[in-house]
Amino acid sequence: MASAAEQLASNLNWGSIGRATELKKRLWFTVAALVVFRIGAYIPVPGVDPAALAEIFKQNAGGIAGLLDVFSGGSIGRMSVLALSIMPYISASIIMQILTTVVPSLEALKKEGEAGRKKINQYTRYGTVVLATFQAYGIAVGLESQVATAGPVVIDPGVFFRFVTIITLVGGTLFLMWLGEQITARGVGNGVSLIIFAGIVAALPDALVQTL
Repeated sequence: MASAAEQLASNLNWGSIGRATELKKRLWFTVAALVVFRIGAYIPVPGVDPAALAEIFKQNAGGIAGLLDVFSGGSIGRMSVLALSIMPYISASIIMQILTTVVPSLEALKKEGEAGRKKINQYTRYGTVVLATFQAYGIAVGLESQVATAGPVVIDPGVFFRFVTIITLVGGTLFLMWLGEQITARGVGNGVSLIIFAGIVAALPDALVQTL
């Protein structure tokens, strides 16, 4: 008759234990990636006066700017390098999905399997760069026109500020796109969805205070 210890040893699924270790690694990687995302949300764009920007956003907290700030995790209100968040990538993905249903060449590419999917993802990345560039330019021009009682939002407006802002914001979006892909491949869940969720959760307390 086998003892209780022998029965326990025979019933242990060592493969499940090994997979649990892998799951822990994935969870820690996901947490670390989201922490990096939140740190990036506090790195400001060069050339912006934070006091003047905070005053402008305080005056427009209940408008569309405040709503966008919630979805970006407060990055827009601080005008951080991640101010555009992952939204240009989401927009490019939606546009590409629509195009694959109306453009015959893209529809055929979609049916090619893994190779076609990689090609579509590459086009999506190109579209992300284009959309992010236009949005970053619009933000740069908009910031130059904002003046608060503390002074102008942009310390030294001009071509150089616009160029730096475009490079910084587009780079931030591409970094988040890459980070989302890393979370999907090496972490837990869909990386892009987790980044959006983390941004909303981080901005939720301030949004609730403003609402009350």
